[in-house]
Amino acid sequence: METKLARISQMSRENPTMIFTSIGHLINKEMLRSCHEAMDGDKAKGIDGVSKAEYEEHLDENLDRLVDRLKRKAYYPQPARRVEIPKDNGKTRPLSIYCYEDKLVQEALKRILEAVFEPMFYDEMMGFRPNRNCHMALRKLNFMLEKEFTGYVLDADIKGFFDHLDHGWIIRFVESRIKDPNIIRLIRVMLKAGIMKDYVFEETEEGSGQGSVCSPILANIYMHYVLVWWFKEKVQPKARGFCGLVVYADDFVVCFQYKDEAELFYKKLGDRMEHFGLNLEKEKSRLIKFGKYAERDMKNWKNRKPDTFTFLGFTHYCSHGRNGQFRVKRKTSKKKFNKKVKEMDMEIREKLIVQGLPTLEVIKWLNQVLVGYYHYYGITDNSVMLGNFKHKVEALLFKWLNRRSQKRSYRWANLYDLLNDFPLARPKIYVSIYGY
Repeated sequence: METKLARISQMSRENPTMIFTSIGHLINKEMLRSCHEAMDGDKAKGIDGVSKAEYEEHLDENLDRLVDRLKRKAYYPQPARRVEIPKDNGKTRPLSIYCYEDKLVQEALKRILEAVFEPMFYDEMMGFRPNRNCHMALRKLNFMLEKEFTGYVLDADIKGFFDHLDHGWIIRFVESRIKDPNIIRLIRVMLKAGIMKDYVFEETEEGSGQGSVCSPILANIYMHYVLVWWFKEKVQPKARGFCGLVVYADDFVVCFQYKDEAELFYKKLGDRMEHFGLNLEKEKSRLIKFGKYAERDMKNWKNRKPDTFTFLGFTHYCSHGRNGQFRVKRKTSKKKFNKKVKEMDMEIREKLIVQGLPTLEVIKWLNQVLVGYYHYYGITDNSVMLGNFKHKVEALLFKWLNRRSQKRSYRWANLYDLLNDFPLARPKIYVSIYGY
């Protein structure tokens, strides 16, 4: 099966205008079994309450029935269970939890869509793609800011991106390369399956649920046509100065050399987004003067510094290296930092007070969390914020150790003695922004 998908990928790469009309048959028992083996068994259950382990008890019979329904076009996904996840700003982000069998079909669809569309995606798009990650996006952005003639930065955010993907446009975009009626039908019924919220069924007229295995690839296809293709084929060739783009899911940054070109693009971007059913988040999207030229110009203003912007959880700001030359540096954004500290406060309380876990077990868990945190935020120039986070965790540990009893029983000297014997993971830079 992997060989067949690799062949499709090769054909797509070698023939960019090729239309695939008969690939739905690849979703067979062999592929679905492979999808089942790769599925995470610890994920939350859908409205049917079936887990991976339960589905596996009669795997062959279940897959045979599923394949039969797919062949007869009698397969219809069940509604997703909708839950609300708190966001930094007090609002919530909707998360869709799908039934296990529907996840298998989504995974199979995802593999086929990736085989066809991955070869045509541009390098500017970094999110939800094989062999790409956030740090690669940051490196690409850093190169544009430091080495290219960047004078202006457009930091843009799309309002409710996943919730407002237009179903009609999704189908049209997919049909630009795939016109197999079986694949198109599966995408349609998946998008229209609806959700169950507070035991009430709601139709889904737009959007692709966050939590769907297929949503990331559908989102990338959407962004490819709406933004990246347009930028690479229509905007960049006509620009008289430098302009560059980096995209991660629905979050993107555009760099320009000249202000007039940046302003014109910003205006056209809003119009183009509206044409495809999307809107920019005006409060989070802004065009700023940024880079070595911005810093030079700001010297004429007393106590003025170039603006900063945030991308992928890091605040980017103008600075200098040890040799005095211009450099862009980044640090953990205040919003992400405070959110994580708040999470740690609740989780340490849960483990020490509610669950009553032994202190050493909590320290072991804290080290796992800290190392994971350092692996993402441990990037060039961010040492201070890593240290600040570790100090916050120590303070929270001290706070909740003292709440274990009515009487204050722990002093800082006691905590230092404990951490001397069982230390917390020390901050470490794991990622070089320069790629070595």
